[in-house]
Amino acid sequence: MNLAYSVTQKELFDILINIAPIRPVFIWGAPGIGKSALVQQFADEVGMECVSMLGSQLAPEDIIGIPRISGETSEFLPPKMIARKEPYVLFLDELNACSQEVQKAFYSLIHEHRVGEYHLPEGSVVIGAGNRSQDGAIVKTMSTALVNRMFHVQLVADSAQWLDWAYENHIHPWVIDYITQRPDHLFSEPPKTEEPYSTPRSWHMLSDALKEYHAGEEGINVPQDILRVLAFGSVSASHAGMFLAFTRTIGNKSILADIIKGDARWPAGPEERDVLYFLAQSFRARLMQELPKSKDKLNKETQFFTHRAKALIKELSQINYELAQMVVSADADEVLPDWFMVEIVRDLPRLVSRQDKKVS
Repeated sequence: MNLAYSVTQKELFDILINIAPIRPVFIWGAPGIGKSALVQQFADEVGMECVSMLGSQLAPEDIIGIPRISGETSEFLPPKMIARKEPYVLFLDELNACSQEVQKAFYSLIHEHRVGEYHLPEGSVVIGAGNRSQDGAIVKTMSTALVNRMFHVQLVADSAQWLDWAYENHIHPWVIDYITQRPDHLFSEPPKTEEPYSTPRSWHMLSDALKEYHAGEEGINVPQDILRVLAFGSVSASHAGMFLAFTRTIGNKSILADIIKGDARWPAGPEERDVLYFLAQSFRARLMQELPKSKDKLNKETQFFTHRAKALIKELSQINYELAQMVVSADADEVLPDWFMVEIVRDLPRLVSRQDKKVS
């Protein structure tokens, strides 16, 4: 399922607070995006225990229980994990990864909060979650009867909200500083091949690894070969390479800001090629983030930034034409504002014309 509208972490939390107590909610989203963590946060907020069940590891009897003879009739004994006396949050993770038989077993549990003759304690909440078919995870078609029993919402990663969470949860400062500069690297769509890729969970994993190796805030005290293994073993290869380049700038965290202000220049030495690439990529991300879509939305601050941006692109082209072209290139998902590109064509025609020839 791919819903027309998506929500951020804070929006989803608000939906859970308001909707989950009265209707079962199903959360769609890519692996590692934070579904489980948000459900746990919701359970903590409402003061109930969160009981998680993995749909991909369940058999029907794990939900409906097993029969027992009681006098002249039989009855089902619900599993101990479900049969509780106090209200709780039942989190059915990977619900769309279970078989059709298991899905059927969930019908009455989700719709009526009942398993056989056992009813969940009054006030209990049922929440489901699963990955999308395009995520490359274990996914089975969910029956229409089960789909129709839940309120559906799709979660997307939001870098600003994740950074707020990262500060509160003491994520390693290198990871926080990197995502601050490259918020677009917090999440990447799952690859078709078996390889690490960037998600909020994988950046958290890299943070934990850095802490275990006692990576300090000032300078690097982790051997480069180990640092490379940690980065490439956690996040997307392209992001890992950029992260390694970023670690070389840790001694001067404000280098890009200084370049924009005119207090520093682009690194031009051959040995600094990876740092230059990182800064150029970060500069493009900054352009995407700060330039308004419409020119009439410019204020004094963004007018200065626009003026400096064109000057910096020209300076960068004198050091490395390919990187300057990369800064202004059109991307399928991220395109610089049209009015800015018109000014680039006017002020730096050779740069754009070379790019056009390269594309053709």
